[in-house]
Amino acid sequence: MDLTTVRWFLAVAEHGHMTQAAAELRVSQPGLSRAIARLERELGTTLFDREGRNVRLSRYGEVFREHARRLVTEEEAARRALAHATDPGKGEIRLGFLHTQGASLVPDLIRRYRRRHPRVTFRLLQDSAAGMEAAVRAGEADLAIVSPRPRDAAFSWRPLVVERLLLAVPAGHRLARRPRARLADAAGEPFIAMRPGFGLRAITDELARQAGIRPEIAFEGEEISTVSGLVGAGLGVAIVPPPPQGEGVRHVPISDPAASRTVGLTWVTERTRTPAVENFLAFAAGDEAAPGVSGH
Repeated sequence: MDLTTVRWFLAVAEHGHMTQAAAELRVSQPGLSRAIARLERELGTTLFDREGRNVRLSRYGEVFREHARRLVTEEEAARRALAHATDPGKGEIRLGFLHTQGASLVPDLIRRYRRRHPRVTFRLLQDSAAGMEAAVRAGEADLAIVSPRPRDAAFSWRPLVVERLLLAVPAGHRLARRPRARLADAAGEPFIAMRPGFGLRAITDELARQAGIRPEIAFEGEEISTVSGLVGAGLGVAIVPPPPQGEGVRHVPISDPAASRTVGLTWVTERTRTPAVENFLAFAAGDEAAPGVSGH
């Protein structure tokens, strides 16, 4: 159903006269009459009763008018929403991020970005690295801050920050006073780790493999604060990112060269992004000039 014709129908219904409606719409009267006739054929019913030069809505036309008004209202709302979405100074950014980034990196990015673009809104999602990749792939998030970099070739990636990893140990632990430690020094210790599917768990497993140790995973968690709390309770050691946190915990820099993680932004490459998303992407990556149009 052509919405232009629906608008013309409403104009005829308001004026009760084809010629007057045509003048308001700036179309020819015969062209308007033909359009209304086509609409009636499409709907399979008569919308107007002719009364000399005037027309009056039929019983069926009265029914259709209410729906026609809603159609036009919805179209106008859709156009306003699109105009809002394509304005780089407005719109919504659906941003996913890891649990470990919720305390500092993400709030700082959003605060600084909204100083420049106060009318942009954020919808935030928080999950594991695997959960964030799934949300971006499904279109539930425009961008996600994750680590490590996704392996799927469908994703693009921009690094944001490199974090040196720390070995969290109980305050009275034999390694607590060291200025640094090799991961191999923790061989034989019970480890507390994030659950599989979390990026930090994948990094922990890979660092242990490179160090030639096979740690016993005593506990698994979903929050870095839980992991630190269990370390503070003396239940094991853990590989954690900065900033250090947790009572009764000491954080020892790990001297292994690979003991770091790169945190970055990821998105599906071949998916249209709004100007607001493009601008935030450029801002977060430190680009001087943020683009103002959508693209891939």
